[in-house]
Amino acid sequence: MSQRKIIHIDCDCFYAAIEMRDDPRLAGRPLAVGGSAERRGVIATCNYEARAFGVRSAMSSRHALKLCPDLLIVKPRMDAYKEASREIHNIFREYTELIEPLSLDEAYLDVSDSPRCSGSATRIAEEIRRRVSQKLHITVSAGVAPNKFLAKIASDWRKPNGLFVITPPEVEDFVAVLPVSKLHGVGKVTADKLHRLGIVNCLDLREWDRLALVRDFGSFGERLWGLARGIDERAVHNDSRRQSVSVENTYDTDLPDLASCLEKLPELLETLAQRMSRIDSSYRPGKPFVKVKFHDFSQTTLEQAGAGRDLGSYQLLLSQAFARGGKPVRLLGIGVRLQDLRGAHEQLELFGQ
Repeated sequence: MSQRKIIHIDCDCFYAAIEMRDDPRLAGRPLAVGGSAERRGVIATCNYEARAFGVRSAMSSRHALKLCPDLLIVKPRMDAYKEASREIHNIFREYTELIEPLSLDEAYLDVSDSPRCSGSATRIAEEIRRRVSQKLHITVSAGVAPNKFLAKIASDWRKPNGLFVITPPEVEDFVAVLPVSKLHGVGKVTADKLHRLGIVNCLDLREWDRLALVRDFGSFGERLWGLARGIDERAVHNDSRRQSVSVENTYDTDLPDLASCLEKLPELLETLAQRMSRIDSSYRPGKPFVKVKFHDFSQTTLEQAGAGRDLGSYQLLLSQAFARGGKPVRLLGIGVRLQDLRGAHEQLELFGQ
């Protein structure tokens, strides 16, 4: 099998970059795009001046202003962001049809068979970065690697406005020193569990055999074994249509009762709204759902057609799902099923908050 060449492109603070481009007076000062603090808004993204104060995406606007009192929060202009995203994708399509968008500002490209730039993935990435900068006056970071897992890590390596390449001969040494927290699919809980086992980086992880990892981590153990060796066979799907958008959180301490679960809903709903704002208009939000994992790792998911996507509707769903177990809860998740409109130009219905 011929060596794959995967590029991961990620626009640098995309929404904020568009705002600074369209109004140069905003450049150089702490800027965020999101909802107002008075209406329990959440930060969608922010520029690097704001990040220096600790401001981050998915943070409440109120908390962001406490960290950075001079922060200017502007309302999202989704039409402008979608138009910029379309222009960027038009550039991508000149190099390959194998494009898997992850959001408006992020995508994988498989250029394994592209004849452009004499077949050099590095030169293709350089050319794309230059053309986006010239045409849209924003910067993008790119990672080039033999698979998706490594390409995504590489694009983050020299942000902002950076390019990082991991060639096939470099994979083994690069991955060896990679912290396990950087692995695809490893969240805080799994990372903590790995650390308790003395597994800090992928070299440590390679000392464990497949069966031991499967015993301790279930089916994900098999995936961990492969990632520790830089193996990721996932294809770049140019028609990867999303089925749902969701957010979930595993709590350090079990939530003892329904009331403590309901207290966590507003925070989850804000994060979900922020993720929904990044979905393009070829989807329509449908059924809401909740996921509850109890302390004994049993879990249940409940969804309801025709229900609203407001706080009250999620409270009702969560109450019904909790009643199925009636035990302390270690994980809560909420989400929305998506209806694929396949190019119908309808505006995405966002949560009203």
